[in-house]
Amino acid sequence: MLSLTAVGAWGTSDFLGGIGARRGNVFLFTSFVHLSGMALAGALAFAIGLPFPDAHSVLWSLAAGAVGGIGLALFYRGLAIGQMGIVAPVSAILGAALATVVAAVTEGVPSSRHLIGFVLAGVGVWLISRTEDSVVGGRERKNGRPQGLGFAILSGSCFAGFFFCIHRAGQGSALWIAVCSRFASFVVTLAIVLVGRQFRVIARPVIAIAIAAGILEITGSVVFVRASQIGRLDATVVLSSLYPAVTVILARIFLKEHFSRARTIGMLAALAAVPMIAG
Repeated sequence: MLSLTAVGAWGTSDFLGGIGARRGNVFLFTSFVHLSGMALAGALAFAIGLPFPDAHSVLWSLAAGAVGGIGLALFYRGLAIGQMGIVAPVSAILGAALATVVAAVTEGVPSSRHLIGFVLAGVGVWLISRTEDSVVGGRERKNGRPQGLGFAILSGSCFAGFFFCIHRAGQGSALWIAVCSRFASFVVTLAIVLVGRQFRVIARPVIAIAIAAGILEITGSVVFVRASQIGRLDATVVLSSLYPAVTVILARIFLKEHFSRARTIGMLAALAAVPMIAG
């Protein structure tokens, strides 16, 4: 249930992030996303009076945030310049696949039922969010390769690093671990903005989008942290990686994007995968 909550939060956050990244500098936009999420989670953790994690958890959380922050900025950049239907599934599947390999080495090979569920989930994510139309010209392709593909590969690799580091952060407070992670993400993305002198005026509606995306993103991160603390890394990551389904559904509702038979089959495959992985 925690992993599926992360699906809803991350899927909605990515939908907003993809829109906002097209209207402003991607690293500056991502900095606002990290700042808003960090402020919310920090305020909640402080108000509740949760104990601060030990040094081990903090260091792994900071490492997760540094890698994940760069990955999110690269992901938003890929969404901004390329097709969401290419960037989202490549990034999600690559991140989940790498994390699954790591989990197989560190926690043992999962059961055959779980493996079948992983395959179904991967097929489902691809069918749900793949490109429906083959667009060869314009902004979708450059030198024969779809634009945004490189950013998808890089961001997926970074997300796998985030999953692994968060899992290694231990059993500390999920809220504080998320705060430490987002602090590192904010510092890294802000440093890129400062070094590259990428300050530009951002319209208030875009800032509002960034704040909303940040709140949803940190919510997904908190429940993912807790899920990874009580379950296997591979099962948690694969379930959480179903978030493109939410992004696609929102795009269908609000942007009137086409919802094909392949996407319907993908939804069914993803639904079938959930009990196989979580059971």
